[in-house]
Amino acid sequence: MKVNFNRSALAEALGLVSSIVPSRTPKPILRCVQIIADDKEVRICATDLEVGINYLISEVQIEEPGEAVIPADKLLAVVRESVDDVLSLESSEGTCQIKGADSHFTIYGHEPGQYPKVPVFDGEADIKVPLATLQSGIEQCLFATAKESSRYAINGVLWEIKDKKMFLVATDGRRLARSKVTLSSAPKKEDGIISIIVPAKAMGLLDKIGSSEKDVVSAKPVDNQILISCANVVISSNLVEGNFPKYEDIIPTDYDKKLTLSTDAVLSAVRRASLLTSDESRSIKFSIQQDKLIFSGRAPETGDAQVEMKIEYKGEPIEIGFNPQFLIDVLRVIKAKDFDLELGQADRPGLIKSGTDLLYVLMPINLG
Repeated sequence: MKVNFNRSALAEALGLVSSIVPSRTPKPILRCVQIIADDKEVRICATDLEVGINYLISEVQIEEPGEAVIPADKLLAVVRESVDDVLSLESSEGTCQIKGADSHFTIYGHEPGQYPKVPVFDGEADIKVPLATLQSGIEQCLFATAKESSRYAINGVLWEIKDKKMFLVATDGRRLARSKVTLSSAPKKEDGIISIIVPAKAMGLLDKIGSSEKDVVSAKPVDNQILISCANVVISSNLVEGNFPKYEDIIPTDYDKKLTLSTDAVLSAVRRASLLTSDESRSIKFSIQQDKLIFSGRAPETGDAQVEMKIEYKGEPIEIGFNPQFLIDVLRVIKAKDFDLELGQADRPGLIKSGTDLLYVLMPINLG
């Protein structure tokens, strides 16, 4: 194989593709990327055997078709540090030569035939949605997925599709985020409600794809996998097995305490009030009164903080504690100037709403 690459285009492709390459694995070949050049195009592939990616790279000149399997970290480092506009990549018998105007690198790789097959997207899509719309929905819920959990189902994001609405739901057991996106094309109505759980890693990859206004995501579940295509990228992923919690059961519907608050002002107040909390007392208190909301944080060995905000509120006074980081996470992704906070009793979850598309349930912390 011999191919001349535009260096910046190659760096962009490797940056995305190598993000799923495992740093530790009993199979050294999985720490590599596969480069496949045919007569017309070049594809760069990677997989960790759960999530795979195919990246069709443009701005290439193919002198000789072929394949190469090269350690991802070494190749990415060489390409990023290069100062050339064009890099020549030539490989044979597991050895790769990379040449610039004043540089020459030799990287030892693997035989191409040993690399696992990474699926491509064939046929018609069941689901279509503008990439920017989907990425906005992902950003509003992905942070709430469980990072480590024996309940494997909550390590992913639930896709719940009914007609042309898709709800993206994530939870770690202490909070729940649900965003709503409108689909351009949806599965047939006779299929009913479609529910699948997509791993957080695949969702994070989708969020990293550079988007333009015209880019559309096409997706279809196939057996226990989902195939997702957008522009020049195809992501394949195993679906998460197990049953996602019945999240609708924990969304409060009977609250009588409602406030409309400034997103930026509350974000600033929460950040400041949390400055004097500690790992042991990781909570801030909301004291809601007729005309003001007081945010307070306290750590016995450090001190305390108090931030006051004027509000319009007609309900009963209430004091409730929350994890400040969980509040910061959701306030960062609210795009509107203000949001609604709904509360019941101090031992019941807080409910945050932004328009009709974002809903966030947050378990309270006992203030002791």
